[in-house]
Amino acid sequence: MVDQWLFKSETYDNCNCALNCGCQFNLPSTHGYCESAFVGHVVEGHFNDTQLEGLRWAGLYQWPGEIADGDGKRLIVIDERADEAQRAALETIVSGGACAPLSNFFSVFASTCSEFCETLFLPIHLEADFERRTATVEIPGVMSSRGTPIVNEFNGEPFHVALARPSGSFEFTYAEIGLGTTSVTGGDLEMAFEDSWAHYCVHHFDQDGLVRERSRLTAWLGGMGQP
Repeated sequence: MVDQWLFKSETYDNCNCALNCGCQFNLPSTHGYCESAFVGHVVEGHFNDTQLEGLRWAGLYQWPGEIADGDGKRLIVIDERADEAQRAALETIVSGGACAPLSNFFSVFASTCSEFCETLFLPIHLEADFERRTATVEIPGVMSSRGTPIVNEFNGEPFHVALARPSGSFEFTYAEIGLGTTSVTGGDLEMAFEDSWAHYCVHHFDQDGLVRERSRLTAWLGGMGQP
């Protein structure tokens, strides 16, 4: 029997690219190699009969060159509050298992990795305001990160940029864009980047792949007048 699951996570991602992340614009990476840290909070989810709502997770990735060239390294961190069944379920989803091949970014990224660190079960502190493009992450002994909005150089106000992906994406349909600074110093993986690409999105997947549902983050569009 095929596993039936749903994973809806509000996720903060910070990678080492500049504000034209190659993953989103079909370009080479900024520095010729890729590093990225995803941290999310499951707002709705289950794996068969195992409920996942309220749990957190992190996926940390490092590639020596372009992602498509492979040879990447992956570290998964699962919320220590999860029970045994929840830990197994989250690890399966975040590792890219129990889904159609290459149907979501977990599966795609797993296909480009050759080294898989032992999964850690730790406290994950995540505070994020997706509308304001701010985030604070602390995973003791492993990772710290801070997300901030882009600032308009002319008036010092937050600069609102968003990205819509109506097709062609295996990760999201809509994301808010900001900046992030991240340091990873534990769990057999080390990396650091500052004031680089960050995005805030809803990862909405099931066993068949990306669920193309309008993100709650687009609510602000309802307040715009007709052209």
